[in-house]
Amino acid sequence: MSTPTIGVLALQGDVREHLTALAESDALARPVRRPEELDEVDGLVIPGGESTTMSKLAVVFGMLEPLRAFVRAGKPVYGTCAGMIMVADKLLDAREDQETLGGIDMIVRRNAFGRQNESFEAAIDVTGIPGGPVEGVFIRAPWVESVGGAVEVLATYNGHTVAVRQGNVLATSFHPELTGDHRVHHLFVDMVRNTL
Repeated sequence: MSTPTIGVLALQGDVREHLTALAESDALARPVRRPEELDEVDGLVIPGGESTTMSKLAVVFGMLEPLRAFVRAGKPVYGTCAGMIMVADKLLDAREDQETLGGIDMIVRRNAFGRQNESFEAAIDVTGIPGGPVEGVFIRAPWVESVGGAVEVLATYNGHTVAVRQGNVLATSFHPELTGDHRVHHLFVDMVRNTL
């Protein structure tokens, strides 16, 4: 069984936790900060953090167009929380100048579950992940308002879509990297391995 090399976009956000979760899911994990480093990875995680800051830094570091090209090339990408916002085709409640990478035909509402002090954890049943619910950590989390026909809804919480997949792009509103349960990362590693 091949060991994929998976990058974690390291411009801002909870990079270290994803690197750990990927390493514990049998991937070679490395931070990605420069365009040329995208050529060295088989897949990419876009972590949680602050999506407006992340998009600005992607522009400043010359990463925006290379990241878009990575997604358009069909490379596997997994976005958590702010990463979900980054892979959305359209946003609600975003600044006019906020950039996304696209990749999933969905409309995402930023900070939909409330402010930082309204953060919470919940058990989430995710299609394709055996062994019962995963613990979802929601921190200023977005939700998906609507999806196109090619998007598979993998999980909902209180009637709101919180996990989706379209082709090789996966996204969750919540942070599985903060729980010690790495089953979502296993799913993504398998997605990457299937492209090798």
